[in-house]
Amino acid sequence: MPHSDQHKKQSVLLHTCCGPCATHVIELLLQDYHVTAYFYNPNIQPEEEYLKRLRAIEQYCSAQGIALLKGPYESKKWMDMAVDLQDEPEGGKRCERCFCLRLEETARFARENGFTVFATTLTISPHKDAGVVNNAGKDAAKKLKVQFLEADFKKGDGYRKSCELSRRLGLYRQSYCGCLYSKG
Repeated sequence: MPHSDQHKKQSVLLHTCCGPCATHVIELLLQDYHVTAYFYNPNIQPEEEYLKRLRAIEQYCSAQGIALLKGPYESKKWMDMAVDLQDEPEGGKRCERCFCLRLEETARFARENGFTVFATTLTISPHKDAGVVNNAGKDAAKKLKVQFLEADFKKGDGYRKSCELSRRLGLYRQSYCGCLYSKG
């Protein structure tokens, strides 16, 4: 009896920042991987915003039959990391450290839970430098001895596709990256 493609696919733990960004990325990854979403975003403030984004990714994953695992909401850990970077411009050192924090935690979670590969939705945003995000992922992978799936998901009109999908599905779309400093 032949096996389905699903059994042949390697598993990937996908760090998800929100439901809208996850839509197109998950569609792409499902072509080659069995995807498990991982929501770890201590940067998102205030907590009510965090909960809106969590509900959106829960809604999307539930509708698509994708497993969603949730990391702890460690806003104090994020604030401690960013304390000396509050005046940094969006896209600067604060963002770089934020990517490192979230992707290192994702790599740790991947290793501790039997995933050999992890990825992130962060590169779908036109406001994020894919090179900086990918470097953070590669550094975390090397440190924690797991594989990072390097990508630039905004290519091929990925961001526009994610916007269209999230609108069609009625997912909550935020108006800022996540931290209060990015809110403006």
